[in-house]
Amino acid sequence: MSLAAYCIICCRRIGTLTPPPKSTTYRRDIRNVIKFTGSLILGGSLFLTYEVWALKKSLTLDTQVVEREKMKSYIYVDTVSLDDRENYGITYQARKELHKAVRKVLATSAKILRGPFADPFSTVDVEDHECAVWLLLRKSQSGDRAARLQAVQEMSEIHHWHDYQYRIIAQACDLRTLIGLARSKESDPRFFLPPPPLPSLKEDSSIEEELRQLLASLPQTEIDECIQYFTSLALSESSQSLAAQKGGLWCFGGNGLPYAESFGEVPSATVEMFCLEALVKHSEISTHCDQIEANGGLQLLQRLYQLHKDCPKIQRNIMRIIGNMALNERLHSTIVRSGWVSILAEAMKSRRIMEASHAARTLANLDRETMREKYHDGVYVLHPQYRTSQPIKADVLFIHGLMGAAFKTWRQQDSEQVLTEKILEDEARYTTCWPKTWLARDCPALRIISVEYDTSLSDWRTRCPVERKSIAFRSNELLRKLRAAGVGDRPVIWVSHSMGGLLVKKMLLEASKKPEMSTVINNTRGIIFYSVPHHGSHLAEYSVNIRYLLFPSLEVKELSKDSPALKTLQDDFLEFAKDKNFQVLNFVETLPTYIGSMIKLHVVPVESADLGIGDLIPVDVDHLNICKPKKKDAFLYQRTLQFICETLAKDLES
Repeated sequence: MSLAAYCIICCRRIGTLTPPPKSTTYRRDIRNVIKFTGSLILGGSLFLTYEVWALKKSLTLDTQVVEREKMKSYIYVDTVSLDDRENYGITYQARKELHKAVRKVLATSAKILRGPFADPFSTVDVEDHECAVWLLLRKSQSGDRAARLQAVQEMSEIHHWHDYQYRIIAQACDLRTLIGLARSKESDPRFFLPPPPLPSLKEDSSIEEELRQLLASLPQTEIDECIQYFTSLALSESSQSLAAQKGGLWCFGGNGLPYAESFGEVPSATVEMFCLEALVKHSEISTHCDQIEANGGLQLLQRLYQLHKDCPKIQRNIMRIIGNMALNERLHSTIVRSGWVSILAEAMKSRRIMEASHAARTLANLDRETMREKYHDGVYVLHPQYRTSQPIKADVLFIHGLMGAAFKTWRQQDSEQVLTEKILEDEARYTTCWPKTWLARDCPALRIISVEYDTSLSDWRTRCPVERKSIAFRSNELLRKLRAAGVGDRPVIWVSHSMGGLLVKKMLLEASKKPEMSTVINNTRGIIFYSVPHHGSHLAEYSVNIRYLLFPSLEVKELSKDSPALKTLQDDFLEFAKDKNFQVLNFVETLPTYIGSMIKLHVVPVESADLGIGDLIPVDVDHLNICKPKKKDAFLYQRTLQFICETLAKDLES
């Protein structure tokens, strides 16, 4: 408008002035034309520049993302609002048409001149309120890792979008972003699409039969003898089960003796457990993971997982298989495409610590954006299970003992009153894993890991009769897994119960002999022993059942007072610890432990729990409860916490 007014004023001045000389008039007309044309060009250029700048600032799209979105199996439908308030006027429509025209011009010029506008702009129309979605999408696929992490964090903090905006991200984001959202604590569940439909079962086939076929398709030669045992047992029992379903008689003969434990169990469910345990062993072999995936194992396991929502043990074994497969980066895309991420993201938010920890392990193995460590079967991170901005400055490792487990060993001491389901779910009143619930809150800068391994009291009905897990064998296996998890890269405190303490001693001795394990030794700051039988236990001398006397397991034999291996281990460790600068704290029980209903046994007497290094503290509890504090302010927990904080004081302050 100002430009038009200026032109009119100029014309009026020209018309009212007295006619000047001809040459002067000609030059003045030229100047006026130049001024007018220059102003018009300058104003138009500024206007177009502003519009292009505004468009570029508000709209930056990756055309490849949009094209990939079109190929997705899932679509979203935008509904047109009938609200008159959302109908825009002629100014909005004119500007929108101008944007379209500019985009076409820029796209054409980019093709001709191969200019820089080819990437940022697209011929797709995006409304103003959708720009944030697409900007975050583009940022999440940036070449800058810090920008990608920030984009995922910003997405996880958004809770005000419409459903279709979450679906846009779910459909168009890449693998890294999806896994990052699953490992972000506050992520909205709408970021995760439901798993795709599962293929139908073959005609005249059952899920049990397909599980058996999957197991039978895996290599049966050139594998560990223990894997052969599990596989042959599962295939044998599944054959009997299928025969029974088709009209035959169920037989508990041969290797089917384990089924006699419980006649109340449905045979098919028991057979599925045997097949899954065999698949867990196979999934520890990288090439077998490829075959499990190629033979439809991801979809079959997902069907089984959904079918047994009321059976946590089956679900945990399935999670173990997926977690083992996730150790192989080449399988990550197929795991994500099969829909497992949405299942894992939901399991991560479970109140059941075991379920959440299995899902956390699998997602951590899938997350190569923020994780260098890999968590093998039996190694579980209790804290932090999500991505966190909290710097992790030290590791605390929990190693259970004979017949223990990664979670149940470290639960709060059972109350004398019957614990209802409601109390069990209330972590303020009762925790099923105090390292995760209490220690993680008191020391958030720690990474807390719990380890699990199989043990047995007797070889009467051993699960894997051809494999003898000595302390030496187990320690090497655990040391390899823990090193893969990054143990040794930070200061470490070891916390052990019973036989677990013997494993810790053996692991440190083995690590001292291997140059590549030197960081484990150099970063060990302290060890806590809960009733560890450094000089042997009476456990091997007593039994509730005659079969334990006749067929004691190797673990029990190694715990006997006259065990040469135990004496050698004690002497070697004392020699090793002479010039080491780590702290030691020993707890020991003073009460006998009930074994069955008739026998009371002092499993680890005071003299056996005395390592010869560090403080020895007697506690009025039995062997099972020496590592289970009654409550958070109990002496057992508070003294443990004090030891950890004092031993790691310098590391936590730095």
